[in-house]
Amino acid sequence: MSVKDNPATGSVSQVLRPIRGRLIVAAVLAAVGTLLTMVPLAGIAHIAQLALGQAETATSWSQLQGPIWRVVGISLGCLFVGMTLISMGEMVAHLADNQITGHLRLAITRRLAKVPLGWFTSRASGEVKQAMQDDIGTLHSLTAHFFTTLGRTLGAVLAAVVYLFAMDWRMAIVSLLPFPLFFLFFTRATKASGANMQAFGAGMARINNAVVEFVNGIPVVKAFGAEGKAHGSYRSAVDAFALAFTDFTRPLVSAMANAHAMITPVAVLGVVLAFGTWLVSLGWITPVEVLPFALVAPGICAPLLLLSYITHDLNNATAAAQRVQRLLETPVLETQAGEPARLPDSAEICVEQVGYSYDGEHPVLQDLNFTLKPGTVTAIVGASGSGKSTLARLLLRFFDPTHGRITLGGVDLKQIESAQLYRRIGFVLQEVRLIHASLRDNIALGRPSASQHDIEAAARIANIHDRILALPRGYDAVIGEDVQLSGGELQRVSIARAVLLDPPVLVLDEATAAADAENEVKLQQALSRFAQGRTLMVIAHRLDTVMHADQIILIDNGTICEQGTHHQLLARKGRYARLWALGGYEQAKEQAVPTC
Repeated sequence: MSVKDNPATGSVSQVLRPIRGRLIVAAVLAAVGTLLTMVPLAGIAHIAQLALGQAETATSWSQLQGPIWRVVGISLGCLFVGMTLISMGEMVAHLADNQITGHLRLAITRRLAKVPLGWFTSRASGEVKQAMQDDIGTLHSLTAHFFTTLGRTLGAVLAAVVYLFAMDWRMAIVSLLPFPLFFLFFTRATKASGANMQAFGAGMARINNAVVEFVNGIPVVKAFGAEGKAHGSYRSAVDAFALAFTDFTRPLVSAMANAHAMITPVAVLGVVLAFGTWLVSLGWITPVEVLPFALVAPGICAPLLLLSYITHDLNNATAAAQRVQRLLETPVLETQAGEPARLPDSAEICVEQVGYSYDGEHPVLQDLNFTLKPGTVTAIVGASGSGKSTLARLLLRFFDPTHGRITLGGVDLKQIESAQLYRRIGFVLQEVRLIHASLRDNIALGRPSASQHDIEAAARIANIHDRILALPRGYDAVIGEDVQLSGGELQRVSIARAVLLDPPVLVLDEATAAADAENEVKLQQALSRFAQGRTLMVIAHRLDTVMHADQIILIDNGTICEQGTHHQLLARKGRYARLWALGGYEQAKEQAVPTC
């Protein structure tokens, strides 16, 4: 399998592309540096040979001092330069690691800003957190350490092989014999554990998701005394990960133990001395000629052992790189192929032959056709699960329709850039999402340049201004730190945000569902004033809150069952009339706003 065909290798290559050159430089510096740090070992062997050969050559110590000091000087100089180069390589690698960490986090953030909003509803937050934080952190061992370690290993091996073969080719072969065997066992262990790496990564992701779900669900767990069941999800995730971890490590244990035993300095030295003694007994070499091999060959062990340890982390880093790359390749909302981005010329929305399916097989919506006229209110009603919220999310382009199209001002939503789309369509959903920031920043999220006066005006319309002023830090209060808001209060902050954006189209998905009765009336009155002159679509559960809508659309099993005004639908005595009667709305009072 080629590098291009190998998805793991391809993912790593793509993720590291911005710093590939720096990593190569770091590896070369580490290789040359390590090569130079091996010189003192050869120097020691040379000095020993000079000393041991003194008696045989009848050389005086005064005559040896010059050559010895020359060797010492060269050895110390090479050691100093080599350590400097290794340090420079490590510095280059760590700077590259810092660069790629920032680059990846920014790239993922920019990518997620362009993906369909519905993508987030199908992803657990633990999955995104693992890729953006844990996986990018795991890449540190790959970018900051692996390539310099690989360079140091290659430098040490290259220096040792050249030197040993220059001394004696027979002893060189014998001295290096343990290292190929090490790689044989090491490769076998790596392949065996690599087969289980996907399950290992999936187990980690499942634990992350279980932790997030458990923490988010603690209030419900405490309220209903369901500790056993709540802990069960986390416990099963831990147990599954334990099995995956066992499958991952079991092939490594024996193979890695054998591999490491072969290249311990004692084992290599034992091989050198045993064969050296045998060759001396045969008269092929002299005892002093064994010394360079006894000093240099064991010096290869440390870099190789370090490489084996860092390669173990490489498996985790490779899996992390694959997850990061998948996140970077998440499909984004693109404009229609071959069509330039356009701006709508009105606030009229047309839904034409729209159908949608989450899985491509079971349709949630089918053949929907209706128009939202500017300045009118359209209410979408129906039983739970009928597809009302899915329709709202299609209008907001959380997803794109499987069939048909939705236009705003005559322009297909696919031809409108996301930033332009959300300036024209505001929304208040049942599920409130606020950022970890001040109340001022949350309200001004769509208009960061808004003045304090505009922010407060929006808060007054949403009936949240007085509550904010009662806080010690007022609009500077940070949600989750300085204040814990109720569900209804969070909804009102969300409504204030939509009010400040001042969009020509507004989508309300049961926007007042979390408010109490008193606040619901105030919110409905505020939304009534705010909605004047806008194209308004309301997803409603209670029919009495939308009885004055310009048109009411009843959805049943993903299709439009009935459509018309409240009085028209009652006169038909169809499904809407039955729902009205079953809901006991006959005594419903006149409402000031058609909302949910």
